[in-house]
Amino acid sequence: MTISAKSPVTLPRLTSESVLIFDLDNTLYPANCDLFSQVSDLIGKYVRETLKLEADAAHRVQKDFFHRYGTTLRGLMTEHDIDPADYLAKVHDIDLSVVPPAPELAEALDALPGRKLIFTNASRGHAERVMDRLGIIDRFETIFDIVDADYIPKPQQQPYDRLLARDRVDPTQAVYFEDMAKNLLPAKDMGMTTVWVNTDVEWAQNGSDDPRIDHQTSDIVGFLRTLAATY
Repeated sequence: MTISAKSPVTLPRLTSESVLIFDLDNTLYPANCDLFSQVSDLIGKYVRETLKLEADAAHRVQKDFFHRYGTTLRGLMTEHDIDPADYLAKVHDIDLSVVPPAPELAEALDALPGRKLIFTNASRGHAERVMDRLGIIDRFETIFDIVDADYIPKPQQQPYDRLLARDRVDPTQAVYFEDMAKNLLPAKDMGMTTVWVNTDVEWAQNGSDDPRIDHQTSDIVGFLRTLAATY
C-alpha cells in the first residue's frame, strides 16, 4: 500500500458532516480492467458510422475532439450536433465481467462517516452498472454524471460548481478521490482535500506534481481504512 502526503497536509478527521466524493472509472476499480479501451473502441465506431469516415480519419477526429473539448462527445455535440443520449448509450455498452466484485471496498466505505457521492465524466447508466458489479451501489447517496454537468467535462470549472450547488456540499468538508490528477486541481482551489489514486496510467499523470494534490495512494481500500481510523 502506498499512502503519502504531496504537501504538509494531515489526513482529514472525518465527521458526520464530511462529504466523500469519488470519481468512478479507474478510481473505484483497478485500472488494469482497462474498460477505457472498450469505450475507446466504441467511440471510434460511433465516429466512423456517424461521420461516415474511414478508420484512420475517425481516429484522428476522436483524439482531436478529446484534446480540444475534453471529451469526444463534447466535440461531436459542438461541431456535428449529435444526440448525446444516443452516444452515451452506445459507447458504454461494454463487457463488465473484467471488473471483479469488491467486498473489501464495500466494507471500507461502510466504516466511513458522512455522505458519499460519485462524480464522473461518464453517464449515470454506466456508473450504476459498474457500481452494481462492484457491489457498492447502495453505499452512495447520489451520482453526478456528464448529463448533470450539461456535458461539460472535468476539469472545467462548471461541473464542480454544479455538483456543490445541487448536492449542497461545503467544499471545506469534502474529500475528493480521483485517478486523473488534473481533475483534482479545481477541487483543491474550492477548498476540498484532494487524494490522487495513482494507477500508473500515463495519461492520468498530468498534474500529478502540482502542490494542490494533498495525498496520493495506489491502494484506495487501504487509504480508506486509514482514513476511518482518524475519526
